[in-house]
Order: sequence, then structure tokens, then C-alpha cells
Amino acid sequence: MKPVTASREDLEHPRSVSAFRTARLLVATYLTISLLTVVAVVLLRNNAAMVTDAVWVRSVIVAASGLLTLSFTVRAARGSRRAFLRLRLTTGIMLVAIVVIASLPGAFPVWLRIEQAVCGLVLLGVVLIVNGRHLRSLFARA
Repeated sequence: MKPVTASREDLEHPRSVSAFRTARLLVATYLTISLLTVVAVVLLRNNAAMVTDAVWVRSVIVAASGLLTLSFTVRAARGSRRAFLRLRLTTGIMLVAIVVIASLPGAFPVWLRIEQAVCGLVLLGVVLIVNGRHLRSLFARA
């Protein structure tokens, strides 16, 4: 069974190209920040005040979600309706999770809460783009 895709004409529309280019840039930024955080966690692993078990788990989950999100973004830009839906769901869910993490007092060190807030702002941009009228209508027609 062939996967449902958006039309080539719709994908090549200047607004579509621009929206996906911006979304890809934001997702790549989110992934880069997430991977750098994992590197920081590894480097700071002997500092119990800076790196707890929760920090390890959270940073790895966020980096993995960044990899998946980039994959969904690339495939959605090629027209995959399923990838577009997954992109919308993943970014929305991660944004909510990040807001919760960043706002919980004492659950994570301040440095990780700041990093999560930055990631949340980046993801907010993605959420706004992929939930915008133009891209939603492009995939609604598919």
C-alpha cells in the first residue's frame, strides 16, 4: 500500500518550501542543543549537584526525540502525511513536557531548566509552523 503524500506542486509552493525550511532549521537547532546537553551531562557526570539520574534520563529522552523529530520533518517536507502528523504530535507533546519540566521547582538543576526553556522556545516555533493553516491544508488534501 502506497503511503499518502502531499502533491509535488503543493510541496514546491514557495510558502511550503519556506515553512519546511524554517521548521527544519528549528528542529536542527533543537537537536543540536539536545546533543550538546548530553555531552555536558557526560562531562559533568561526577558532579552530583549538576547531574542527577533524572538529568541523565531527561537529556537522553530529549536528544532521542530530537532525532525522531528531525526524521519526521525531513519526511514531511517530502510529502509524507504520516510523518507530518507525527511531527505535529511529537512537537506538541514535547513542548508540553518541556514546559512542565522547566516550571517544576527543584526537580532538575537550574542549568537544565534553562536549557529546557530554550528548547521549548525553539519547539514553539516548530509547533506554530506545522500547525499553521498552510501546511495543515496541504496535508488535508493529501
